[in-house]
Amino acid sequence: MRVSVVDAGSRTVRLLIAEVRGGVPLPVHTVKWKLRLSEHVAADGTLADEAVERLVKAVAAAGATARTWHAPQPLAFATEVVRGAPNRREVLRRVAAGTGIRMCTLPGETEAELTFLAARRWLGWQAGPLTVLDIGGGSLDVAFGRGRLPDFAVALPLGASRLTREYLAGEGPPAPGELKELRRRIRHELRDVSSRIRWERPRTAAVSSRTFQQLARLCGAAPGRHGPFVRRELRRRELREAVRTLAALPAAERARLPGISAPRAAQSLAGAVVGHTALKLMGLRGAVVSPWAIREGVLLRCVEDGADWWADVSAAGDAASPSPAAGLRVAGPTV
Repeated sequence: MRVSVVDAGSRTVRLLIAEVRGGVPLPVHTVKWKLRLSEHVAADGTLADEAVERLVKAVAAAGATARTWHAPQPLAFATEVVRGAPNRREVLRRVAAGTGIRMCTLPGETEAELTFLAARRWLGWQAGPLTVLDIGGGSLDVAFGRGRLPDFAVALPLGASRLTREYLAGEGPPAPGELKELRRRIRHELRDVSSRIRWERPRTAAVSSRTFQQLARLCGAAPGRHGPFVRRELRRRELREAVRTLAALPAAERARLPGISAPRAAQSLAGAVVGHTALKLMGLRGAVVSPWAIREGVLLRCVEDGADWWADVSAAGDAASPSPAAGLRVAGPTV
């Protein structure tokens, strides 16, 4: 059986097609479209008409690709860049009208839960009590749990693109005061969550997302060409040095560093500061990199819980408030 999922993020639209064998979704084809939606957002978060049209075309292409690979219509969702837009419902309506694919947005804590499930399945039960960090363009997702799904999950407004726009918008190296203000914001947002993680004392910490993968490569992890089964780690001590290296360079020159791609060079510093500050506040010396994240989590839930699960969660996501704070709620015990 083949399944497919489309993920519209702040920079790219990605399609994953997988073959399900023994309850495991094994990838057979992936493709991405670089849209950089976060660069076409108004001051109030509204997604520009041109960006919406490009999104419609990318989702239509994803649907056509899925058919070519004999996969059913993709399960499609958009992350914070659409979820937080005041014109979110219009964006989703135009995608459905232009492609025949019903795209939804998911609450932030649901995204964190799905990423946790993917990391749990990748790392296995030997990981023990597990905490997972995933940074996107608009939010930082944090989850902790001892079982298949997390005991609590939260999405915080600490995305790499968001913080770059708010604190590090200049082309040159940031001033010390800018970094100081950025760290203060991160510490404030993470105060309660980091206290909870320290109290839980996880045996294993994991990070996922393209930003953390690139930072791990900058810190010495094996390159992607070595395959997904090579263990990769992101150490706090090495990440601290990476922050200094990135902060000393103009945004355009960071792409010359190992692992840092040109499209993500500008936001790499904000991502590194978030990652280092989070690991420090949570008392974690480092984290293992999980190649599985939210897309795999969606497929795993559908395989394990059936298609009705997606119908229910996507309907609930469509009903969520489109305000910028939508999804920034805690699931499970209050932290």
